[in-house]
Amino acid sequence: MKRGREGAAQTFGAAESPHPRRPGEAESAYAWVRLVVALALSTIGGVGMWSVVVALPTVQREFGVARGDASLPYTLTMIGFGIAGVGMGRLSDRYGIIVPVIVGTVALSLGYVLAGTADTLWQYALAQGLLIGAGSSATFAPLLAHMSMWFDRRRGMAVGIFASGNYLAGAVWPPIVQHFIETVGWRSTYFGIGIFCAASMLPLALLLRRPPPVIVASGDTEATHRDNLALRLGLTPRALQTLLVVAGVCCCVAMSMPQVHLVAYCGDLGYGVARGAQMLSVMLACGIASRLAFGAICDRIGGLRTLLLGSALQGIALFLFLPFDGLVSLYVISAMFGLFQGGIVPSYAIIIREFFPPAEAGARVGTVIMATLFGMALGGWMSGVIFDITGSYKAAFGNGILFNLVNVTIAVWLLRRSTARPAFA
Repeated sequence: MKRGREGAAQTFGAAESPHPRRPGEAESAYAWVRLVVALALSTIGGVGMWSVVVALPTVQREFGVARGDASLPYTLTMIGFGIAGVGMGRLSDRYGIIVPVIVGTVALSLGYVLAGTADTLWQYALAQGLLIGAGSSATFAPLLAHMSMWFDRRRGMAVGIFASGNYLAGAVWPPIVQHFIETVGWRSTYFGIGIFCAASMLPLALLLRRPPPVIVASGDTEATHRDNLALRLGLTPRALQTLLVVAGVCCCVAMSMPQVHLVAYCGDLGYGVARGAQMLSVMLACGIASRLAFGAICDRIGGLRTLLLGSALQGIALFLFLPFDGLVSLYVISAMFGLFQGGIVPSYAIIIREFFPPAEAGARVGTVIMATLFGMALGGWMSGVIFDITGSYKAAFGNGILFNLVNVTIAVWLLRRSTARPAFA
């Protein structure tokens, strides 16, 4: 009975893995060095998500297309990033993290070279989606799952630090890309990015050759872990994965409203797009702090409670956009939104590590990350359509709040099931 109570308590914290570990490696100085390497890879590889946005006006002028057509490469990049993340995760589960990182680096570098030689918008868009987006995905979801295996007590903090690489890329790359586009042109800039990625990421990838300290179980032990999962939540692995996917879509539909439309919203209010861009920068900067803070929180309360906390706070921030639209208010609310939402996506990786076998972490984390990206794409599109219909962003904020409520409901339901059912060793 005592053991059962201890297991139930572990449901909310950094749950102990049922799999044995090689002594002296998890939480070691070497694990932190690997985290720094992974963070560097994520920051460099994140260029694939941001360069296309910076290059959009220049590419539009060169190919002589409308703004909607010029946005197609970004859409394909997001889709490629999301779908390829699942495949990269499976490669990581099967062959180790070094394989998807090297494959992704080659695809990323080749994609930039081919995009720089594109004669038509479609060639450029396909290079973005099939190579750049897919290659960049190897530096997020698979590495996120991989780093979670190197930490136990500080797993949430480690995942938060790594996940901040996506925001760091957003802070570092756009001014660099814009500078070189203005000085040498977008094609030469793309060539340079491709060469830099290959020259920097391949040596870093070689530093990740050692496998994680988790000794993945097989046979009866793996089956026992699956049985424990069913007893703890009363769900099959597929049902739990499906709920996490739905939650990922809903939270990011809500998240996308201010992130995608804040600049346009400020322009409509008469503050100018420059003010909106500043607010977006404040939001992303606060997102970095948020991921670090929520990582520490997650180590204390576990993945499900962290998801619920982050989602509830995100809903509050979204609601505040409705009554307050003054310039100072929007700066404050944008900062609050960044501080509140940064821990949501990393919490999914923690939940998966708490409730699924390590051997499945890469593919399962990749699947949820794909869902969050689709949520961002869907939410950005829905908000634009709602604005076109209503002539205002108020209804779009309301739509985001409704989707956020679905995410909160799923988190509450899973948390209640986890408290109502005993965990077994």
